[in-house]
Amino acid sequence: MKPSQSAGLGAWIAQRALEGARDVDVLAGLCERLNDLGMRITRVAVAGNVLDPIHDARLLLWKRGEGGTEEAFPRVAVARDDWQRSPFFAMLQSGAETLRRRLDTSHARGEFPLIDTMQDQGMTDYVAFRMGSLGDAWAGDNDGMISSWVTDAPGGFTDGEVELIAGVVPTLALTFMLQTTRQTARTLMTTYLGQDAAERVLAGNIVRGQADSIRAVVWFSDLAGFTRLSEAIGPEGMLALLNDYAEVQVESIETHGGHVLKFIGDAVLAIFRDEGLAAASVRALDAAVDYRRRLAALSERRRAAGLPVVDTHLALHVGELLYGNVGSPRRLDFTVLGPAVNEAARIEALCGSLEQSVVVSSAFADAALEARSRLVSLGRYALKGVARPQEMFTLDET
Repeated sequence: MKPSQSAGLGAWIAQRALEGARDVDVLAGLCERLNDLGMRITRVAVAGNVLDPIHDARLLLWKRGEGGTEEAFPRVAVARDDWQRSPFFAMLQSGAETLRRRLDTSHARGEFPLIDTMQDQGMTDYVAFRMGSLGDAWAGDNDGMISSWVTDAPGGFTDGEVELIAGVVPTLALTFMLQTTRQTARTLMTTYLGQDAAERVLAGNIVRGQADSIRAVVWFSDLAGFTRLSEAIGPEGMLALLNDYAEVQVESIETHGGHVLKFIGDAVLAIFRDEGLAAASVRALDAAVDYRRRLAALSERRRAAGLPVVDTHLALHVGELLYGNVGSPRRLDFTVLGPAVNEAARIEALCGSLEQSVVVSSAFADAALEARSRLVSLGRYALKGVARPQEMFTLDET
């Protein structure tokens, strides 16, 4: 293989990356080009860490005749026996930059079950390369990129073929790490801001005071008696309880199209938006019903495990909001502001005295249109800081 071939393939990889091509598509195109040059590559795997609350690593896999696929591995997968007996794991543990196993009669079986299986399938050579991370430019604890290349050519890879693959691996690694960095940025934004706010920030809404005026449903909820309970169960019990109750709440909200904006201690602030407030109100009501169903199941599980349970209070309200950035020039929060948020918090505070788990405002009931039939009046009540008493409603249990 000529050095010019390596340079040409590297330039093609870089160009495709700059055009925004997915790295799994770049890998597929590279493998096809290498085979067009006379190689007989059957399988290529490319893997690296990701900074993700759920997943630990991502894998690109190309197979001849099948194309490329992408897979993410959950954090629990790092403890699996098949991973700890893999060539990639061995390279990470030893710090080796290359690993090669010729799958001929000299191959000593038993070291790596994966490679033994490849030999059984008629593969003749396995070579792997490890590239270091981007150092300070990389987010999180990262081991760089590892790739493996397999052939069924008689006699395995030639020295020239191994050199050609080694020549394009660095550029492929940059493409892989670029894609991983993009995914990491989007994942972290979504994790900490919520999907809608994250999309707005990534689209360029990052200037203090840049906010949109919207009309939306406000969801405000908290756990009843949480402060007293947290003192009794200690920090670890408190954190586990918060996570359990937050999980079912977020699942209910997001399943029905809502956007969780903020966790305020044991409280949750979310909004529901739509082309019309009626549709948003219906989705919020559906989320509230779903939330109560999930809470009942959660409470049953916790009681069965001997863990404490708490009551929850939820307020639904409608109003004009400012949705965007607030804070200092270098420390911003993307949230909603406006009297409707404060009023929702005060409506939630009525839940205890009214002995209701869900209380909604008259503004919400009016916005719900036909769905108002799913509500029942609780009477008129004064809210602190609000001039006129308002009629309050709750879900009609019938």
